[in-house]
Amino acid sequence: MTAADTAADGTVNSSPALHPLVEALAERIRSSWRDLPDLAPLAVEPDLEAISGSLDGEVLFIRNELWSSRGLRKLHLETARFGLGLQILHCVWFPDPRCDLPVFGADIVASPAGVSAAIVDLSPVRGVLPDSIAAALDAREQCPYRQRRELPAWGAIFSPHVLFIRPTDAQEEQWFVEEVGAVLAILAEASRSTPLLTPDDPATIQRWHGQLRYCKQQKQNDKTRRVLEKAFSPSWADRYIEALLFDDPPQP
Repeated sequence: MTAADTAADGTVNSSPALHPLVEALAERIRSSWRDLPDLAPLAVEPDLEAISGSLDGEVLFIRNELWSSRGLRKLHLETARFGLGLQILHCVWFPDPRCDLPVFGADIVASPAGVSAAIVDLSPVRGVLPDSIAAALDAREQCPYRQRRELPAWGAIFSPHVLFIRPTDAQEEQWFVEEVGAVLAILAEASRSTPLLTPDDPATIQRWHGQLRYCKQQKQNDKTRRVLEKAFSPSWADRYIEALLFDDPPQP
């Protein structure tokens, strides 16, 4: 994967070497954020935008894309490739604490042998999802995936609607892309209609604390930290996780 040009609408010319599911989901995510209200690019330090390193003699490439929009403080899409083997897509949309919205998260772990993990969720930051979002998620058609996976030990942050699977064929991979698209459409509609409260509103403060808890839980994923430490260094891994992947939301 080489450094790519990012257009004003968020389009990135990503490498054809990526797994088809990673490619398809990355493009579905980009197409979803193009229609968000007040979409604007977020500044990212050049050494964190396009990253290369080495892991067990294999070249590691990471590409990060960051945007913001009304009601969403950060839209982050990360795609990574480790030599000719492991490929990762990681995406999180963090809400503005002034807005009663959940955190969107989606991840894919793929290799030449197939996709070992695919997960998507709208995770509440105040204990429960907003009623309108929960109702929309309940109304979705359920696809008959054959291999559902157990959540990790730190997975208490996820909602009851979380989908965590190991896709078994191209049909299930396509279902997953469509499922992510449907979840993003629900969140996008809510971001347009949900009012923005004042920074000092008690609900804003409550959601800010909830997002702090979400980031703290995600940082307990030691697999991510170990890979980054091995490819770069412990201090670099800390910076990448704390400043880019799961940075604490600014205090309202």
